[in-house]
Amino acid sequence: VWVSEVMLQQTRVDTVLPYYARFLERFPTLRALAEAREDEVMGAWSGLGYYRRARLLHSGVREVVARYGGEVPVDPEARRSLPGVGRYTAGALGSVCFGLEEPIVDGNVARILTRIFGITSATTEPATQRSLWERAQALVVGERPGDFNQAMMELGALVCSVKQPQCEVCPARTMCVAREQGMTQQLPCIPRKAPPRRMSLVAVVARRGERVAMLRSDEELFGGLYGLPTAERDDDAAAAAAGALQRAGVQARLNPAPIGEVQHVLSHRRLHVQVFVATHAHVAEGSRARLMGVDGNGVVNEADIGVARLTHKLLALSAADHATSAAPTPGRRSPRPRGRTRAAQ
Repeated sequence: VWVSEVMLQQTRVDTVLPYYARFLERFPTLRALAEAREDEVMGAWSGLGYYRRARLLHSGVREVVARYGGEVPVDPEARRSLPGVGRYTAGALGSVCFGLEEPIVDGNVARILTRIFGITSATTEPATQRSLWERAQALVVGERPGDFNQAMMELGALVCSVKQPQCEVCPARTMCVAREQGMTQQLPCIPRKAPPRRMSLVAVVARRGERVAMLRSDEELFGGLYGLPTAERDDDAAAAAAGALQRAGVQARLNPAPIGEVQHVLSHRRLHVQVFVATHAHVAEGSRARLMGVDGNGVVNEADIGVARLTHKLLALSAADHATSAAPTPGRRSPRPRGRTRAAQ
């Protein structure tokens, strides 16, 4: 339950399902997850996005094993004190695992409640949030609160949908204010998000044969994942790329001309990454960087590490450029060997 609820935050069910199955196969128990290295956890999560969730889940599970003997605490306050466990996740664990009358309010439940009760204030306002949680608490009564909470989420996902609610088959249609007043398209009131902020970056694919210099990021964007030496781009992109190599502790011959640009959109940022290539890479002693095997398609041949989708894009561009530059030009004859040669007998 804990793993599924964390994975489903900000991610569609059909996307989560294969990751969920592989994650549980890899870490079948809380203790197995707690004893795993962070690199292993990030590797299993790699590709799912929102990687901070994985790090917090890992920290929370470790605390459960260390403080509570591997058993998720029944006490609601103890559950909410765990890293990454907010009111929603605590309510899901409490109602589904322990049968406690604890509510959950996600986007689906909030949509149902705002329509049923005709709540016209913005769902992001603190007063609206308090009202939604209070109403959800009043509803989650009886012997099967976990089933009720899951039914509410399913109702929101399948019936009380965002654009085309199926009011004619909704079990709450006779009490729904939004349906009576023709406001289903206006509710809930969700303020428009600010557009993603543009970030201009440089990244360097520093090669040594079939290996590429990569390092584990501690930054906010891709914390815990392995990526390429990267820096913010200014007027002199080549100098920024050289600085990225230096800070990573990587010595290499940098080509001053970029091979292309990759765009990557996150929830709050739009990244424009200019890609540079360097050769003869050498990792300095004490550097956080490592030389890792990368195949001809730009796929990292290393087990138990997390690699962001952006890094896959950057490596794929580099691999395509490398293959193009290495291919012989059509119609061009191979050079004759220098020096004297023996005549055929």
